[in-house]
Order: sequence, then structure tokens, then C-alpha cells
Amino acid sequence: MKVKIVILMLGMLLTMPTLKVFSQNNADDVLGVWLNQDKDAHVEMVKRNGKIYGKIIWIKEPIDSETGKPKVDKHNPDPALKTRPTLGLEILTGFTFDGDDEWSGGEIYDPKSGKTYSSYMAFDSKDVLKIRGYIGVSLLGRTTYWTRVKK
Repeated sequence: MKVKIVILMLGMLLTMPTLKVFSQNNADDVLGVWLNQDKDAHVEMVKRNGKIYGKIIWIKEPIDSETGKPKVDKHNPDPALKTRPTLGLEILTGFTFDGDDEWSGGEIYDPKSGKTYSSYMAFDSKDVLKIRGYIGVSLLGRTTYWTRVKK
């Protein structure tokens, strides 16, 4: 009986490293179009110079109800940027893949508040991306979950 347990445990130990390889992400797995958690925008993730960037390519309500014109980046703290269109706005910048399961070193811009946060991304599941924005340390932040848009 002890021999069977030892063999079973040895078998489990030998297969554990291969499980990690099969669950490992590819640097380009994050590319594509994502629906934000509020379900009011699609963000397209692209790779440029080895880093990941994301821009808004669809807005559920693209017209500002107050002005009757296309929405602009009116909450941006830089007065020169307040008139740029929200549609086409790059909100994710400079993410690099860690070789395993996370894209880090980037920033996320929130056009609803005009604030920019340090950020990292990781898959919660195959088609759900967890994005954490934070100030200073990741404990002081907020997590949002985006869903991959099927073609």
C-alpha cells in the first residue's frame, strides 16, 4: 500500500511542471478586442515596439447628451487634450509580458475621471482579462474585468 502511495505521489510531482507549461500564456494572447466591465466600450489591444497598447474603437453612446456632439476627453487635466475625441483614445500604454502570466509596467487612463494609473493585466480565464489600476502599490487600486469580443 505504501509503495502505491509513493508511486502516485511521484507521478503527480513529475506531471506538475508540465501543467505549468500548458497553462502558460503567449505574449500575444492579450491582443484583440475587449469589452470593458461597464459594457459601454470596446478596446482594441495591439502590439507596438514589443509593448501592448489599447485604444477605444467603439462606444455604446458616442454622442454627448449635453452637447449633441461626439464625446471628448473633457475630464483630462491637460487643457490641450480636453477636446480630443474619446473614440480612438489610447487608454492602455506600455505593457510588457513577463514571460509567464502577466502584462505589467503599463498605465491605464480612465476617461471618465481623467486620471492615469499604474497597471497590470492577467487572464482570469481564457476570455476574461483582469486589469488592475493602482497608485503606488497594487494594494491601493481597483480591479476591472474585461471580456474578449468574439469575431
